[in-house]
Amino acid sequence: MVYQANAGRYQEMKYNRVGNSGLLLPAISLGLWHNFGAVDSFENGRNILRRAFDLGVTHFDLANNYGPPPGSAEEMFGKMIKADFAPYRDEMVISTKAGYYMWEGPYGDWGSRKYLVSSLDQSLKRMNLDYVDIFYSHRPDPNTPLEETMGALDHIVKQGKALYVGISNYNPEQTKEAVRILKELGTPLLIHQPRYSMFDRWIEDGLQDVLSENGVGSIVFSPMAQGLLTNKYLGGIPSDSRASKENTFLKKEQITEDVLGKIEQLNELAKERGQSLAQMALSWVLREGRVTSALVGASKVSQVEDSVAAIQNLSFSEDELTKIEDILK
Repeated sequence: MVYQANAGRYQEMKYNRVGNSGLLLPAISLGLWHNFGAVDSFENGRNILRRAFDLGVTHFDLANNYGPPPGSAEEMFGKMIKADFAPYRDEMVISTKAGYYMWEGPYGDWGSRKYLVSSLDQSLKRMNLDYVDIFYSHRPDPNTPLEETMGALDHIVKQGKALYVGISNYNPEQTKEAVRILKELGTPLLIHQPRYSMFDRWIEDGLQDVLSENGVGSIVFSPMAQGLLTNKYLGGIPSDSRASKENTFLKKEQITEDVLGKIEQLNELAKERGQSLAQMALSWVLREGRVTSALVGASKVSQVEDSVAAIQNLSFSEDELTKIEDILK
């Protein structure tokens, strides 16, 4: 059956301007870091993407190494573009990145011009695209001059292979310098993609000020702290959770009694707000408008629906914010 997008998909979603640019992003964006690799179900991933788009999620975020195996998330996404979304390409914002290990040898990692340009060429082939909307330097490279990395991003835009450029995991000082270099080259920095949640607030210590002062947007990943800020851990560590598996960023030893206690208290506050804990976590990162979009993952359609529903209550009273601060202490 041919996919036809929901005619009312733009009626409920909130769209925010990215810094000083002309681009708008949905308050909730979908990331394909997990659950879209070759080891995962194509039909499940397809259903997630369809439902997300039907709910007004127009931004889909990838990277060259997403899978597993690396590259397979882009390949799966490319098949979905061909099968379902080709008529809607101009209604979508598609991003990808390069900066982490991707292939053997000296040219398949970090931030050289050689790696970034070659990686994007490979990504475009995997996704069956002529260009991406946003291309990111996925992490700063301590051994490559920032001028080279930013010069590669500028080159990619001028080639027509990306409309905008972004950076991810850069600290405030590196971000400020990236802004300066790109401005001089004539390709402004559009957006920064940092990690941010109630449990990980490093961007409040300078980065958000740098972004707002320079008209750069932000899209935050792990707003639910890799599942900690959901109902998944309210009863302890389930056997199918990310924390119970090896080779993940969330380790079982990180989930202490203190952390579980905070999760319980935050969940009670979320109930008072008429939200799930995950929804409150998303609303919290989007509060005050300093974050352009919250990037969520999903392993099933209901998770997308739950995340998008967060936009129905994005405001917090002073009392609620005080309670959250007290809990997090």
